[in-house]
Amino acid sequence: MLGYIARRVLMSIPVLFGILLVTFALARAIPGDPCKAILGEKATKEVCERFTREHGFDKPVYVQFGYYIGDVMQGNFGTSIRFSRPVTQILVERLPMTIELAVGGLIVAIVVGVTLGIISAMRHNTAIDVATMIVANIGISMPVFWLGLMLAYLFALVLKGTPFWLPPSGRLTAGLTSVPFFEVWQWQVVAGSAKAKLLEFVANHFLFNSLITGDWVVLKDAARHLVLPVIALSTIPMAIIARMTRSSLLEVLGRDYVRTAHAKGVIERQVVFNHALRNALLPVVTILGLQMGALLGGAVLTETVFGLAGVGRMLFEAITARDYPIIQAFTVVIAVSYMVINLIVDVSYGFLDPRIRLE
Repeated sequence: MLGYIARRVLMSIPVLFGILLVTFALARAIPGDPCKAILGEKATKEVCERFTREHGFDKPVYVQFGYYIGDVMQGNFGTSIRFSRPVTQILVERLPMTIELAVGGLIVAIVVGVTLGIISAMRHNTAIDVATMIVANIGISMPVFWLGLMLAYLFALVLKGTPFWLPPSGRLTAGLTSVPFFEVWQWQVVAGSAKAKLLEFVANHFLFNSLITGDWVVLKDAARHLVLPVIALSTIPMAIIARMTRSSLLEVLGRDYVRTAHAKGVIERQVVFNHALRNALLPVVTILGLQMGALLGGAVLTETVFGLAGVGRMLFEAITARDYPIIQAFTVVIAVSYMVINLIVDVSYGFLDPRIRLE
């Protein structure tokens, strides 16, 4: 197992280099001048020339790429052109929001999707099966931005003043603050150090931070703010998982060992959960890996609709402003997430099906 993981990590190095190269090239292929996008159309020629020199855009592209690779190997993604701040610090602030949103969306998609898939397979060709697949088809066909707006309208306006009211935007209610756990516990941390950035990154996961510090007010408020965006983001993967679970489980339920279990008098529930489900989950796990990566990269619409300061929204704004360092850094982070998730999925095959040998 360890040998397999080591080989996969080594194989990922050229893939990562290719991602860096393609991202660097595509970022500079975006039409438009960064100077005009950031300083405005009225920026003079002299101002734009100084802007270009200050950010190194006057050097040949291959020289810029060499500097970029050297910085990335040191964990430095450069400085944002638009905000004049280290991109690493922006990642520390923005990435936790997207991770919370993506993980929450995936959990809802798994729980609801697998449940609907199992129910549909166990009640094959019945009204329940038809109703379940109709729900799945609606979920996979519904645009996230439209669903997000409808959820915000229903729960924030129509249900205003009722116990079912939910906040339509933001991460916390105005006036509430999530105090980092290392400040609550009075840890001595050097500002700007790698340790400080790591601790700040962990603390910016508001749900986790408030849970370990016992701040139940912030925990409840942060969870309520996540309900609507999580539902909106989870609908498409939920529908895909439900359809895949149903088709995979139906295939397994038709195999000889399942019919043998039925012939021995084993009840239907035990046949499904003890004999069929584990084998049926292999293709579902593959879909889960792909959907987790898609949730990280595709949260831009959800974050925009619900006013969440995450990676997706920042990436969209950076593309509009031609902020190359942010575009490159955020794209690389999403790509690396895909690679790590795919490795986890491959390793999980060996645990789900002992017949699969990774060595």
